[in-house]
Amino acid sequence: MTKFATESAVTPELLAKYEPVIGLEVHAQLLTKTKIFCGCSTRFGDAPNSNVCPVCLGLPGTLPVLNKRAVEMGILASLALNCTVQEHSRFARKNYFYPDLPKGYQISQYELPLATGGWLEIEHDGKSKRIGITRLHLEEDAGKSLHDGFPDSEEKTYVDFNRCGTPLSEIVSEPDMRSPDEAYAYLTTLRQILLYTGVSDCNMEEGSLRCDANVSVRLSGAKEFGTKVEVKNLNSFRHLAKALEYEIERHIGVIESGGRVTQETRLWNQAASRTDPMRSKEKAHDYRYFPEPDLLPVHVSNAWREEVRASLPELPAAKRARFVSAFGVTTYDAEVLTDTRALADYFESVAKAGAPGKAAANWMQTELLRRLNDSGKEINASPVSPAALAGLVSLVESGKITGAVGKKVIATMFETGRSAADIVAAEGLGAQVSGDAIEQAARDVIAKNPDNVAKFKAGNEGVFKFFVGQVMKATKGQANPQAINDTLRKLLS
Repeated sequence: MTKFATESAVTPELLAKYEPVIGLEVHAQLLTKTKIFCGCSTRFGDAPNSNVCPVCLGLPGTLPVLNKRAVEMGILASLALNCTVQEHSRFARKNYFYPDLPKGYQISQYELPLATGGWLEIEHDGKSKRIGITRLHLEEDAGKSLHDGFPDSEEKTYVDFNRCGTPLSEIVSEPDMRSPDEAYAYLTTLRQILLYTGVSDCNMEEGSLRCDANVSVRLSGAKEFGTKVEVKNLNSFRHLAKALEYEIERHIGVIESGGRVTQETRLWNQAASRTDPMRSKEKAHDYRYFPEPDLLPVHVSNAWREEVRASLPELPAAKRARFVSAFGVTTYDAEVLTDTRALADYFESVAKAGAPGKAAANWMQTELLRRLNDSGKEINASPVSPAALAGLVSLVESGKITGAVGKKVIATMFETGRSAADIVAAEGLGAQVSGDAIEQAARDVIAKNPDNVAKFKAGNEGVFKFFVGQVMKATKGQANPQAINDTLRKLLS
C-alpha cells in the first residue's frame, strides 16, 4: 500500500469526487445484575478477578446457563430499533485465541441471531434519514487486558476476567451512512434509544458501549462498494468522527496515488491521531463457527415477545413530537428536554404541576439546567423539585413577581431547597409597584425618548421592548410586566 499523508494530499475537490460508505458495529453491555451464562456479578470497578467462577473462567466440566433477563433486554432493544424478533435463534461458538478469552472461544450468535431487519431515523443537516439495522444478536464479553509500564521500560500485561461473560448486544447497521457526521448522529441516536429503554447505561468510559466502524470509499455515483477497512478502539464519539475522517482521506490518497486499499482491521491511535494496522481482515470461516452444544436454541413465543413489548417506554422521537403538540414548546425545546428520559420526565412533571409548557421549558433551559451543569448535578439530584419549579413559574406568569425577581428566587431555591412562595413572602419580593407609579415611570421614559416614540408610531414594533425594559429598570424590577405592557400601549397609542 502506498504511504500517504492525509494532511497534505487530499484537497476538498478530491473529497467531493468520492463518496464514503460507512457501517457501524456497536456493542452495548446489557444492564443485568449477573452475567449471561453464570451468576457472577456484572458490577463495574470491583477488584480484579473478584467476580469470577468456574463457568466464566472456562474451567473444564462447567456448563453455561442462559440468563433470561439478558434475552428480555435484547428483545426490548430489538423492538425499540424496529427489528423483527426471531421466533428461533441459536448460540454458536466463535473460535479465536486471545489472552482474555479463557475458553479459547466466545459464545455468540451467528447464523440465527435474535433479531434482524430493523432501522432508526437520524436527524442530520436539518433532514431525516433512515439507517438500516442488519441484526441484533447476543454474546458474552471477553475479559480485559491491563498494560502496565514500569520505570525499567519493561511492559507487563495483566488480565482481569471480571468482564468475562458480561452480556452484550451487538447491533450491526447497514452500510447506509455517507459521512462521519451521519455516523456520529447514528451513534448518538442509538445510544439515546438504548438509554431510554434502560437496557444499557452506555458508559463509553467504562466500556459498556463500544463501536467498530467499517469504512470504504467509491467514486461519487458509483454503485459498487470499495474495499472496506474495519476500525476498532473507538471509545468516544469524538474518536469515531476523527477516525472516520482520517480513514476516508487515507483511502482517497491511496487510490489517487495509484495504490489499492488493503482489507484489514486497524486501530485508532488517539495519541498520534491516526489509524494503525492491526491484522488482515478475518472472514467468518476463520472463526470456525459451529452451534454451541451446551445451550438449547432460544425460543421467543409471541406471548413472551408481546409481554416485553408492553414494557417498551415512549421513545425519544415520539416524545419530542408529543411535547411540541401537547405543551406548545418549539422543536428545539423538545430536543433539549428529551435528551434523557429523566430530563423529559422532570419537564412533564413541571407541566402537570400547573406550569405552562413553554414557560416551564424556558425556565428549565435558561436557569435550572445551567445551575445543575455548574454544580455537576444530574436532573435527578436537582435541589428544585418539579412541583417547586412549577410554583415559581406560576408566580411569574401570574404577575405576582417579575421575571427578574424570579431569577433571584430560583437561585435561593437551588441553594436552600425552599419553595418560591416561602422565599417571596419572607423577603418581601412580591410585585409592589402601584398602577399610578407604573404610569408615571412610563410617561417619563416616553418623554425622554422622542426618537423612539416616532419610530414606534412609524410601525417599528421592535422599539417597544426598549420602552418595556426602561420602565422595568425605573421600577427596579418590582412592577408587573403585563401592567407595564398595557400602560405603554395605552400611552403610545
